[in-house]
Amino acid sequence: MNKGEFIKAMAEKAGFTNKDAAAAYDAFIATVTEALKAGDKVQLVGFGSFEVKNVPAKTGINPQTKEKVEIAACKKPVLKFGKAYKDIFNA
Repeated sequence: MNKGEFIKAMAEKAGFTNKDAAAAYDAFIATVTEALKAGDKVQLVGFGSFEVKNVPAKTGINPQTKEKVEIAACKKPVLKFGKAYKDIFNA
């Protein structure tokens, strides 16, 4: 399912127009992004939580030259699904 199909499905389930569903989708993405950039964790009960993890610097290997390469530390957004949501697929 791509973004367009997702918005169409959202519109049908919620009784919105495609334009309203697209606006809701964009608002959701923007709100989560702003919260994560501010250092907050977004918890959606029954679904999961979005947060930013700090990934430490490490040494990797270039597979073509077998040369060691330093990989810089970075921040990575992650989504951790909640137990209730995971249980839907393992019932």
